[in-house]
Amino acid sequence: MNREINQRLTAENTEIKLLVLDIDGTIAGESNQINQPVKQAIKAVQAKGVKVAIATGRMYCSALRFHQDINSDLPLMAYQGALIKDPATDKVLRHWPVSKNLALRLLDYFEQPELRSLLSVHFYINDQLYVREITPETQIYAARSNIKAIAVGDLRKVLDTENEPTKILALSDDTDVIERLLGTLRKQYTPAELYLTTSVATFFEATNPWVNKGAAVRYLAEEILGLPASNVMTVGDNFNDVEMLEYAGIGVAMGNGPAEVQAIAHWVAPSVEEDGVVAAIEKFIL
Repeated sequence: MNREINQRLTAENTEIKLLVLDIDGTIAGESNQINQPVKQAIKAVQAKGVKVAIATGRMYCSALRFHQDINSDLPLMAYQGALIKDPATDKVLRHWPVSKNLALRLLDYFEQPELRSLLSVHFYINDQLYVREITPETQIYAARSNIKAIAVGDLRKVLDTENEPTKILALSDDTDVIERLLGTLRKQYTPAELYLTTSVATFFEATNPWVNKGAAVRYLAEEILGLPASNVMTVGDNFNDVEMLEYAGIGVAMGNGPAEVQAIAHWVAPSVEEDGVVAAIEKFIL
């Protein structure tokens, strides 16, 4: 308990110079938009000279409107940080894809008879979404992401060493299927082979082992801005946010996030539907 109190006191005395925000479940809820109070709080932060960036599991093209909504002048960290790109210059700063060999092995696993009908498999290549077929789940995903899914039948056709997936996603409405998938594949692949996570309970996500939001935020803070972790605040809501919450001087979890994610945070904000980011910003920055 004393350690927890000390940790929180330290957090409250930290000078924040970089604020990194997740999108879904953090600054955007059911409406798929950033509410006005959140925009205003972010604007107030920027007026104080604090830099604001986005780190998301979304595709770059899908995340770009949120980046523009908050008037960020920093690189955008998409696909859990597998792609870091500066919208101002269109320059790719980092791109760590999944190797063709591992992508094929994952696809073989997903296409086992007992799994094939339960999963919609998404390959993200060159910031485009390729799928075997357009399923209802894929239609919902594409509509929320404001992107077009390209159906190709056999996903092996889009794979070569020049075009390796930035991210692989397996989607199912049955959260038990995703949980079992995550548990099984974490036994088959070490963290040195693949980074496996969930951003929502219905998404299984795989990226290059060097990729996670913590590594992306570290790169932005230390290598681009020259800031230590102690000057960074991150806000997120799910398991794919854990590494960046652990990295930052202040890691804030959203009240709508899983208990396990809330447990590792310095502080837990109200839910996304209550504009919890505003409360976090007011407590630690304003």
